[in-house]
Amino acid sequence: MTDARRCPNPTVVVTRELPDAVMDRMAALFEATLNRDDHAMDRAQLTAAIQSCDVLVPTVTDAIDAELLAAAGPRLKLIANFGAGVNHIDLKAARARGVIVTNTPGVLTEDTADMAMALIVSVPRRLAEGEKLVRSGEWRGWSPGGMLGHRIGGKALGIVGMGRIGQAVARRARAFGLSIHYHNRHRLPKVVEAEHGAQWHPNLDEMLGAIDILSLHTPRNADSENLLDRRRLALLRPHVYLINTSRGGILDEDALVEALEGGRLAGAGLDVWRHEPAIDPRLLALPNVVMTPHMGSATYEGRLASGEKVIQNIRMWADGHRPPDQVLEGWA
Repeated sequence: MTDARRCPNPTVVVTRELPDAVMDRMAALFEATLNRDDHAMDRAQLTAAIQSCDVLVPTVTDAIDAELLAAAGPRLKLIANFGAGVNHIDLKAARARGVIVTNTPGVLTEDTADMAMALIVSVPRRLAEGEKLVRSGEWRGWSPGGMLGHRIGGKALGIVGMGRIGQAVARRARAFGLSIHYHNRHRLPKVVEAEHGAQWHPNLDEMLGAIDILSLHTPRNADSENLLDRRRLALLRPHVYLINTSRGGILDEDALVEALEGGRLAGAGLDVWRHEPAIDPRLLALPNVVMTPHMGSATYEGRLASGEKVIQNIRMWADGHRPPDQVLEGWA
């Protein structure tokens, strides 16, 4: 990028309320329009925003599709996403319009892995059920058969998507005595496998039949949409627990409900949903499902680090350089 393409004082529109420190810094550095009431922009507001700025800072709740990008003004040159996932942005349409897309990789890895591990422990040990029992006032004290769950030590954990987060989960899981199995499109280097004690399964179907707990950590894209469908869920043995802290669209929720209701799965831990914030009422009724409100990355530290990444990407672009976290069309 040459100096002729520098944009020293870009107009920036931020679609959601970010931490005060991040918004204050953006206001100081850029000509920024900030959303301080934390309501997701509707379609008309998004259209107005994308027509009026050099840089749009969206989040996962904003659908930046081809139709919206077609309505963008000529000034729009950068979409600096607040978050690592970009499945809500049409990368092909952005590229066709000459719009750069960036994200914030790496900063939320440990937080999301913590949440996944928390669900891996809480579902088999029935922590949510126990907490509800105590609050109900109906608990009658300890008994030999009360609130029995299953230990996770000695069990086999299957990880779908052994990237940054998947590997961070593997590190935690080994400390709990789980053996690690994983499925990736490409095998990890042997030294990385040895570090995690991980066994690669080139065939996902084969791995599904060999594990006790399944944790999803693959990005949502055309290849992973409904990756865990009715056929694949049927390959899991009835004692298996399923954990999803990735994206809702990777998992067929109707098929999951059927498997849980039919006793063909032991339970599930879900932090993400296909139609957020709407949740299938059948899932709400199941006692063996632990549900959290898409909070895997919800730490103060993570949000601040994400905001700093966004600012770095905007500043590098404004100075005429390639942003460090540019997302390519074939991102996965």
